Amino acid sequence: MDKETNHQHAIRSNKETQTDHNIGNLNVSIVRFEQPFEMIASLVALLMQSSVVQTIFLIDNSATDEPRFLSLPIQYTKNDHNIGFGRAHNIALKKSINYNTRFHVVMNPDVIFEPEILHKIVDFMLENPTVGALMPKVFYPNGNLQYLCKLLPTPIDVFMKRFIPKQWAAKRMNQFQLKEWGYDKILNVPYLSGCFMVLRTQAIKEVGLFDEQFFLYPEDIDLSRRIHEQYETIFYPQVSIVHTHEQGSYKNLKLLVIHVINMIRYFNKWGWINDDKRKQINRQTLDQILTFKNQNIL
Repeated sequence: MDKETNHQHAIRSNKETQTDHNIGNLNVSIVRFEQPFEMIASLVALLMQSSVVQTIFLIDNSATDEPRFLSLPIQYTKNDHNIGFGRAHNIALKKSINYNTRFHVVMNPDVIFEPEILHKIVDFMLENPTVGALMPKVFYPNGNLQYLCKLLPTPIDVFMKRFIPKQWAAKRMNQFQLKEWGYDKILNVPYLSGCFMVLRTQAIKEVGLFDEQFFLYPEDIDLSRRIHEQYETIFYPQVSIVHTHEQGSYKNLKLLVIHVINMIRYFNKWGWINDDKRKQINRQTLDQILTFKNQNIL
């Protein structure tokens, strides 16, 4: 165990004991950072209504203690400091792999959905074993669509999205966020959002967990890319969720610095300019959309 996990306290599981987990369909992990108890409790209650959910993991990176979490039907892990998004989810993902659970959902605390969608997602992934990761259609609370399916980013994409006025960057951002495609058809997308990502645990066994060098932000890009190279990473608009999507780095200077540092790490890993694989994957994604257009599917 690393230094941080020596201070974790796994408290309680819901529904089943560890030895029973291999018969389960799906586990869920939620990483908390100071979100209120009521938000988490509401999400747990929602998840408990789904027959496919076996274990709910809450990994708490908050500075404050909240003893009420001990009363929820979850496995609760309290870290002694904020270890980051991907590293926290890895605690739960390792357990899902050990339990031989077939699917695992990485989920933000600020999402709302109908419990039935999880059954539909599991059915789809059981019928399509080439799918390694899946994301549903995502809306803001006001009903507007969130454009969370993206090409693999270049440094220019990241800079323009974050720092250039929208009207000046619109053409490039429309392509980067695949807006022309319409978000109403199933598509194999190389970059899915970590706000609600359904993972096939076999795929995680093969490509690895979240890369823990990324404290926050590009960990979902990196994992999506690695899965995409061996499996399909699917946008599945037959089901949808609502996501608050706080966009913290647009409001908080500290989060902006974290964002920039971690994107530098991402491009150091995959390549800044000379990333031929990125070009190939993005071209294939755009070709899918062009094919749909030519077939009058869009």
